[in-house]
Amino acid sequence: MKRGFSTAIVLGFMLLFQQPLIAQKKQLTLEDIYTNYEYGSKGVGQLRWMKDNKGYSTLEYNSNTSGYDIVVYDVESGARNVLISSTELIPSGKTKPLYIADYTWSEDNKKLLIFTNTRKVWRLHTKGDYWVLNVQSKSLKQVGKSLEEATLMFAKFSPDAKKVAYVSKLNIYTEDLATGTITQLTKDGGDNIINGTFDWVYEEELDCRDGFRWSPDGKTIAYWQSNTKGVGTFYMINNVDSIYSKPIPLPYPKVGTTNSDVKVGVVSATGGKTKWFAIPGDPRNNYIARMEFIPNSNEVMIQQLNRLQNTNHVWVGNVISMSLNNILTDKDEAFLDIHDNIKWLDHEKYFTWTSEKDGWIHLYKVSRDGKESSLITKGNFDVINIDCIDPVSGFVYYIASPESYIHRYLYRSRIDGTGEAERVSPSSMIGHHGYQISADSKYAIHTFENSTTPRRIALINLATHKEIKLLEDNSELKAKIDALGLKPKEFFKVDIGDVVLDGWMIKPINFDPSKKYPVIIHVYGEPAGSTVQDNWSTGDNMWHQYLANQGFVIMSVDTRGTRVARGREWRKCIYRKIGIVSVNDEANAAKKIAENYSFVDASRIGIWGWSGGGQMSLQCIFGYPKVFKTAIAVSFISNQLLYDNIYQERYMGLPDDNKEGYSVGSPVTNASKLEGNLMIMHGTGDDNVHYQNFEILVNELIKHNKLFSMMSYPMRDHSISQRENTTLQMRRTMEAFWKKNL
Repeated sequence: MKRGFSTAIVLGFMLLFQQPLIAQKKQLTLEDIYTNYEYGSKGVGQLRWMKDNKGYSTLEYNSNTSGYDIVVYDVESGARNVLISSTELIPSGKTKPLYIADYTWSEDNKKLLIFTNTRKVWRLHTKGDYWVLNVQSKSLKQVGKSLEEATLMFAKFSPDAKKVAYVSKLNIYTEDLATGTITQLTKDGGDNIINGTFDWVYEEELDCRDGFRWSPDGKTIAYWQSNTKGVGTFYMINNVDSIYSKPIPLPYPKVGTTNSDVKVGVVSATGGKTKWFAIPGDPRNNYIARMEFIPNSNEVMIQQLNRLQNTNHVWVGNVISMSLNNILTDKDEAFLDIHDNIKWLDHEKYFTWTSEKDGWIHLYKVSRDGKESSLITKGNFDVINIDCIDPVSGFVYYIASPESYIHRYLYRSRIDGTGEAERVSPSSMIGHHGYQISADSKYAIHTFENSTTPRRIALINLATHKEIKLLEDNSELKAKIDALGLKPKEFFKVDIGDVVLDGWMIKPINFDPSKKYPVIIHVYGEPAGSTVQDNWSTGDNMWHQYLANQGFVIMSVDTRGTRVARGREWRKCIYRKIGIVSVNDEANAAKKIAENYSFVDASRIGIWGWSGGGQMSLQCIFGYPKVFKTAIAVSFISNQLLYDNIYQERYMGLPDDNKEGYSVGSPVTNASKLEGNLMIMHGTGDDNVHYQNFEILVNELIKHNKLFSMMSYPMRDHSISQRENTTLQMRRTMEAFWKKNL
């Protein structure tokens, strides 16, 4: 006999349906973050100031052609003008316009160079096809048409716009736009020889990609050449895309090993023999980090870093005589960073130069011969980045944060060094400011954000900071997130004795201060970045909000050595001690947090991080097992000797001279100390931090009979984001681990 509903249940259902329906608050889900992308902020695309500074151009989709028009907006009137219609970018015999990945105007604005059909090279799409549009005749021609499809790189007009130069398959070419004649300038590219672009480590660590320059008179081209012979080859293995595994060779100089032989040459734009600068020093133990022509001259400025990256020799080389003159040498007891803030002034008699020789990052004015040098920006603060150097108005505009390390504001100083720094950003707008300033410094595209305000983008009058036109305020996104009822980030400071550190925390929606909560600390802790900033981030921020609402308190603390505008001593006290000083800071901060906040359960503190943060997480759980009970380490370095030499040697020195530092600072050395719960995750196709790091740590943990969890992601790179469903599955795995173990 079937069982029926009880009377009580039936009455319950009747009462339920008699009640008015109550709207349920939408809950934050991982699917909405990583699959539906509900919380991504909108931007405004590529905006570029026109050369007359009276308007800006942007790309706008044309539904009629399924292409993009290049549109110009007048600043004052707001008038819209279609400068280049997508119909003008339809190649002969085709029905659809070219997709515009990037575009460049000739100096006279009569020709437009379009980059399209792109391919990725390591990090960015730098290979593809190029087309030139003659604005007056409306003719559209492909350059490098006889070369292999999508192999052209870094194409650019000659100063007179009669030619275009580009790289294809590691050789440099010029092409006459009137006749279509292609001239191959270098013929030795291939195998170990790289012309006009760079090897992996130069791109990753020195931000070098485009490796050739037109001379101001258009007669010559100066370029980098790299010889990778002798550089060790690392092999990644693809096991998932065919029935046989495929090795992927990657020339990659690890710590202490041989570098590429890099030099700078000069060749006529019409072809001929290359002349080489005889820069002093072993080319395999120095880095040619920058090379640019000095305007209106036949001279190039070359920046040469020594292998330890604590000395920068600045050379001026004459491309006619090939003579070299060392005009400036910048030194530091620890390490130097390369800064791209050079602007030539007073008819090329002076140039701007960035240094932290007085203990802070500042801009200097230096004479062409290097004999005179004076401060432009002054004060106990760091110049974070330069936004505009305007010789006509006499000001340099830059981002700094003199009063609060977690904020970013625009300041300006006189180029002649007189007067005090003036704040331009409104004091009422607390957070992060960014500016794309017109060359005459009259207008700017202003971006503002903080931890509760999505990116707001507007056109402003820079003198008054008055808004002319709102371009995007992400109000829909803000309303959507506000409706979730999430707890905002709370910023705090923690005094660990030697120093006061900045931090933030996120609490659960239903936070009860009388309860004890497990804590997850998000860490980076390396010189390349900072996690504690009052800015908007829908990536890890929404992930951390989600975790908080699973019953955790999420925190992050910036330790010494992180990229924070707190002066030279803050950043460089970690020299030769990566994975040591910052780990001690993180552990001391966690102890203080447990003391300062009664709701923190000191027996349930976990830590997680990615890349350098993965290394930090391992060092914390291995070195401080009484503090950190659980850790997740993603895409980590397990042995500092396994990483690339430019990055690791910059901060640690050479391995033969710092054996103890490399050993103590490497997680694999300390793996035997594991007591808590550990999850390690890595992509097997990581060309940056190799999967080798994962396997070597696994081997060491097994050796010491340590139990741990692990997750490998086949043929995913350092971001572990490729292929279907990767990000969602990864976050689900992390969530399950936290819930089970913390």
